[in-house]
Amino acid sequence: MVKTGPVLIPTLGSASLPAPERGPYANSTSDGLSNLPVGYPARLGQPLAWTGEQLNDNELHFIYNLTEQDVTELRSAKDQFKSLELDGDLVSRANFPLPKLGSKLDELSQDIYNGKGLCVVRGINPEEFSVEDLTIIWLGVQAYIADQRGCQDDRGNMLVHIVADSSSRMKSGHHRHSTSAISFHNEEAGDVVAWLTRSTAESGGKCIVASAYTIYNILAAHRPDIIRTLAKSDWPFALPRFQCRPILYYHDSRLVMNFGRTPLLGNAVHPRPEHLPKLNDRQREALDVVEAVAQAVQLEIKTQAGDMHFINNLAILHRREGFVDGESAQHKRHLVRMRLRSSRLGWDIPDDLKQEWHNAFDADTYQTWHLEPMPGDVFPLRKYTN
Repeated sequence: MVKTGPVLIPTLGSASLPAPERGPYANSTSDGLSNLPVGYPARLGQPLAWTGEQLNDNELHFIYNLTEQDVTELRSAKDQFKSLELDGDLVSRANFPLPKLGSKLDELSQDIYNGKGLCVVRGINPEEFSVEDLTIIWLGVQAYIADQRGCQDDRGNMLVHIVADSSSRMKSGHHRHSTSAISFHNEEAGDVVAWLTRSTAESGGKCIVASAYTIYNILAAHRPDIIRTLAKSDWPFALPRFQCRPILYYHDSRLVMNFGRTPLLGNAVHPRPEHLPKLNDRQREALDVVEAVAQAVQLEIKTQAGDMHFINNLAILHRREGFVDGESAQHKRHLVRMRLRSSRLGWDIPDDLKQEWHNAFDADTYQTWHLEPMPGDVFPLRKYTN
């Protein structure tokens, strides 16, 4: 089941987006904010510029349902890989052969990078596999969609287990363990963010996505001053280190958006340190407008156990609906997240973001693969969650 919010295109009127606020930052004309930044296009026409309503017309636009033959291929490839007695993280196209499904996964990879920017591979039943075997199958599918895997932190953790945990105030307020809804954001590194859904909540917990390209087109037509604000290099991020940079880039003829509200504003569990610069009124307005437009054009995906989500982290924003877990393990939400990059299709990364990509994909870090959630001292929570 897929739902969408109200759609701004093509009926967005002047009343649908707020005019620039009055106050010390209201005179956008005098400070050059009334026009798009130099080199930024008036409109982006790529397939990445979609609305939830458009994709909702046909789930086949973004969901690939595995056939019985596909599942048989995956089982066979898993068994063949295990017969090699290699470590599980060594799964690759060469040792995980998918004679027919592989070509379809190649198409999905192209669509993630050069098409709609997202896909869901559906049809694996987690209850039919051990955790190890399920992870091997997931890594095998990844090998065809985006073959490079990135670390999550400087300890080399490769898997993030997203599960509810109210054992401490810090955990219950952190995105990784909270049950509350979270706002739209990108992960700070990775071309592709991928989730394996091992189990779903009793209620809620939908994956919600929105196209940064569509958001850009709406703002370019109605609030170009917001785009200019987003493209300025004075955004004071605190994730995972302090850095002033833009939120929005037009780089190598592609739009790239990379941000999260918490590293810029803080929250109750992660208050922003007083010594760091505060956002100005114009920046706060820009964040609120981006969130409002994203919610208006969003696509809601009701996740099923076994789903494998792959989302272009450079062009698609994502957030989560709040959820309530049930009593049984099958009704407790458990997602496993990874950062991916395709060695064939990967976009050129803006200079401001390259350090995070290097740390994730190129740093000489020993990789750690925990198949189950680990104590906080093994995989500590970041101070400033995204």
